[in-house]
Amino acid sequence: MFLPNALEEGNRLKALCHSYGFEGCFPLDNTITGTNPREIANNIRNANIAMIQSCDMVIANVSPFRGPEPDSGTVWEIGYAQALNKKVIAYCTDKRTLKVRTQAILGLGEALRDMNGMQIEDFGLTHNLMFASCVLAESFEECLAKLSKMIVTHL
Repeated sequence: MFLPNALEEGNRLKALCHSYGFEGCFPLDNTITGTNPREIANNIRNANIAMIQSCDMVIANVSPFRGPEPDSGTVWEIGYAQALNKKVIAYCTDKRTLKVRTQAILGLGEALRDMNGMQIEDFGLTHNLMFASCVLAESFEECLAKLSKMIVTHL
């Protein structure tokens, strides 16, 4: 979404989906209108919710975004999709543990607390314990390959 070539990247990802036998959807497929930023934001949110509701599964990019954690909107979408009992699989280009990644990106050395004195989660997982179990790959295409195998296994 935030890449300078987001539309082209979305089209590339949808083409990858097609090559694995899936129909891909991308948030920029939505046509959004509005007369002010708040209305546009609300319309984007509603369109993304409708898109998640219409899909059978969600692939999420949980790579670091403006810090050691993924985009908060993506994390919300993961939780929403899981609440709807959708299959969710995620990928991250940085598979270090959350602790190690946080220490490195924030320049904390070996500290167990951040600059605000907050403890750094350390369960040996790549992400927060609430969604780390869905992080199964390092790329979008690896997610597609895993989903293809899961579907074949369940047939």
